Amino acid sequence: MRIAETHIYRHELPVSNGPYRMGHADIRSLSTTLVKLVADNGLVGWGETCPVGPTYAESHAAGAVAALSELAPGLSGVEVLPVPLHRRMDNLLNGHHYAKAALDIAAHDLLGKHLGVSVSDLLGGALTDRVPSYYAISVGAPDDTARIAAQKRAEGYPRLQLKIGGRPVEEDIETVRKVWEVIRGAGTRLAVDGNRCLTTRDALRLSRECPDVPFILEQPCDTVEDLRTIRPQIGHALYMDENSTSLNAVINAAGTGLVDGFGMKVTRIGGLHPMRAFRDICAARNLPHTCDDAWGGDVIAAACTHIGATVRPELLDGVWLAAPSIDGHYDPENGIRVEDGHIKRPEGPGLGVVPDESLFGAPVSSF
Repeated sequence: MRIAETHIYRHELPVSNGPYRMGHADIRSLSTTLVKLVADNGLVGWGETCPVGPTYAESHAAGAVAALSELAPGLSGVEVLPVPLHRRMDNLLNGHHYAKAALDIAAHDLLGKHLGVSVSDLLGGALTDRVPSYYAISVGAPDDTARIAAQKRAEGYPRLQLKIGGRPVEEDIETVRKVWEVIRGAGTRLAVDGNRCLTTRDALRLSRECPDVPFILEQPCDTVEDLRTIRPQIGHALYMDENSTSLNAVINAAGTGLVDGFGMKVTRIGGLHPMRAFRDICAARNLPHTCDDAWGGDVIAAACTHIGATVRPELLDGVWLAAPSIDGHYDPENGIRVEDGHIKRPEGPGLGVVPDESLFGAPVSSF
């Protein structure tokens, strides 16, 4: 089975009840990029990538379309298998993992349909059909954030992620303490995510002024050097997120003991094929991690859920979906949803979702 056609689409995803606030940006709407691969046997596979604006990472929506348009003409006739696909993509374009990930996901969808198995089967086999999720609370006033935390705890989320940064650290500290007051004793795990916004000074202060709050400190500062600076001085577990830009970066961080876990995005390292390797590296080092993505609709959500289902349960910190902040689904019947803080693993071959192509309009490019 080989690639015969590649079609690229753009689709707007307004943020419901927005904006979604992080330290570097207020997000009101995002442009997602979808890829439809058509094989020489007529089967179709879907992929997706959706950067959270141009400041969260070295990626942006227009860049995804440009990179995919650079790659697509050279993919005709390539086998729909992860290894030859990635080798061909790397020979055509250096870097741009977030764009390559859309093609990788579409190829997994195609291969699963061809073989009659789910993507999680292709990735080694699911260990659960009920995948834990977590809820990310955007930057907000301390009392408002605590109210949302109490609500999400009651909805059954096993983990909450609290966004901080972009304001005086005193307000972040107050927010962390008020959130802890409403979830203490509920068994809800807490991550405090700086999204690279804190100075080392403020990260140290946050940890030192909340010694009694058992949270994970996720990517508080901008660089790996910053993380090395604060690592021996903080009293909280340290996770890497934005700095884990490749398998090489992950191996270095895990091998040197720099971090206690990862917040990992499927599109950041190039899709499900490298994500499988990442999962196994973390298993070898006994490091917990998430399996999620920056944003996106049902296609990305299905991909994240499938890889999450294959992770050892004690190492899975959850699969985050943008679904609670998006109105509607690409696949109204099988769209990926969070219920009671968990996600049902998609059924059927491939990703288990079939987008309504009419939602996307005409492709921006076809090859």
